[in-house]
Amino acid sequence: MADPDFSAIGVRIERWPRALTRAGKVLIRDGRLELLTSGDREIDSAPLRAVRAVRTWPARRGGAVARINGRRYRLRLPATRFVEAVQRARAAPH
Repeated sequence: MADPDFSAIGVRIERWPRALTRAGKVLIRDGRLELLTSGDREIDSAPLRAVRAVRTWPARRGGAVARINGRRYRLRLPATRFVEAVQRARAAPH
């Protein structure tokens, strides 16, 4: 398995109206976005072409919203880095 293009640990992952994990992991590798629990159990994953990612508003709350396979997840992580990583990885050939 290749090194990830983006990784964040200690991420709070929410799917309205509840938190799925308070210390999860977000990885972008091999053209896929993966949401994992702290124990590396998969919450959801999809090819980047099926993922939409935007920063939440207001920006001071420090998060992003990712739509994966039609499901919305709120991610508490460095949103600008995450959204830019999704855009870069989508543009890269895989």
